[in-house]
Amino acid sequence: MSNVRWVVCTLLFFALTVNYLDRQVLSLTWQEFIAPEFHWTNTHYGLIAALFSLFYAASMLFAGRFIDWMGTKKGYMWAIGVWSLGACLHAFCGIATSGIAAGTWFVGFEGAKEVLATVSDVSKVINVSVVLFIIARLVLALGEGGSFPAAIKATAEYFPKKDRAFATSIFNAGSTVGALAAPLTIPFIAQAYGWEMTFIIIGALGFVWMGFWEFIYKKPENNPKVNKAELEYITQDAILDKQHEQEVEKGDADKGKEKKLSFLQCFKFKQTWAFTIGKFMTDGVWWFYLFWAPAYLQSVYNMTSTQVAFPLFVLYMITLLAIVGGWLPSYFITKKGMNPYAGRMRAMLIFAFFPLLAMFAQPLGAYSYWFPVIIIGIAGAAHQAWSANIFTTVGDMFPKSAVGTVTGIGGAAGALASFIINMSSGVLFDYATETNMKFMGFEGIDSGYFVIFCICSVVYLLGWIIMKSLVPKYKVIEVK
Repeated sequence: MSNVRWVVCTLLFFALTVNYLDRQVLSLTWQEFIAPEFHWTNTHYGLIAALFSLFYAASMLFAGRFIDWMGTKKGYMWAIGVWSLGACLHAFCGIATSGIAAGTWFVGFEGAKEVLATVSDVSKVINVSVVLFIIARLVLALGEGGSFPAAIKATAEYFPKKDRAFATSIFNAGSTVGALAAPLTIPFIAQAYGWEMTFIIIGALGFVWMGFWEFIYKKPENNPKVNKAELEYITQDAILDKQHEQEVEKGDADKGKEKKLSFLQCFKFKQTWAFTIGKFMTDGVWWFYLFWAPAYLQSVYNMTSTQVAFPLFVLYMITLLAIVGGWLPSYFITKKGMNPYAGRMRAMLIFAFFPLLAMFAQPLGAYSYWFPVIIIGIAGAAHQAWSANIFTTVGDMFPKSAVGTVTGIGGAAGALASFIINMSSGVLFDYATETNMKFMGFEGIDSGYFVIFCICSVVYLLGWIIMKSLVPKYKVIEVK
């Protein structure tokens, strides 16, 4: 048997690595390098992060349909091309701000800093820079919205149902590796070459990936490197699925004649709502950890951007434990004879208990910052394991033609939740600092983080209960 499916999985892994590197540049540079230049507060950063989530939500809502329409190969090419362009655009926000706020356009990165330092109207610099960064984040979000729908669709094309959670957990680990590599590279690039070059260097990686994707990816039935044994392995679910059996008998399985669900029809199924609510309840937690963990260590423990590098590396190294998220449901399915949905839901219930540890992150942080670092890492690993399984429930129950669309709908709901948590977190942290807010024995910004950690700890169990209530048993969607 050939192993082209694992080459494809590796490409998806690196795409997600680049994806998360691009997302992390702002979170690792804003407080030390960007905020002093543009006079930002937590609220300004929270607004930018929140609107990125909102744009990402809107993008995912339609990106899935776009991927289904364009096809996996072309769709992913468009997605990564747009988000790489958006990543690079951030670098020019300083020059554009100096042009709009001070009327000085033809300057370099350092010249823009000098011009902005002389502007007396600080509010104008703040407002212009925030708007420009929001525009750059909009372009980034438009492209990144297509990442997961395309990756999940590629997985559905190259892996049988029993292997999809494992394959998803592997490529999904790219998000962890990207987040892991970010603190070890981004602050040091920013310190050596400026925050602007950091966006350009990291953003350019996406264009490199596009070259590999263009020459390597083809559908398995059209890929000459996929031999007969591997193709039979990939398509093994067809003999168990009545719809696919009928298509094979008619010779139409691979000719694009599969009936398709419309965008609105997807909302008629409880399976869509179960996936969407599960994503809404939990995705914001990961995005909060991703966007605010560097600021948390800097604000609460007075670290610099380079000092947080090793703790963040350890934090994201722990999240690599999420690869168990792909193995555990496979164990339930193959060893315990459970159906795919039941096996994934059993695994997700187990993973839902680990985020409860986040309640103790702030209390134990009084002894050492390593306690919250380790706890957030464990909670992040649980989220990624949960995420790998909730994504594959779509491929288990929906026809391949609808996988991208439903994934996009759920992803949009998750991004909307991220908008809510990022926006409210920025406002809460500034309020807690300005008023010296007291809550459960904590004061100031510490109390604000404790509130958010408590919310992040319980939403997984709530999400699982709602999902199980909507779809108690495995049921494949039949398109009539």
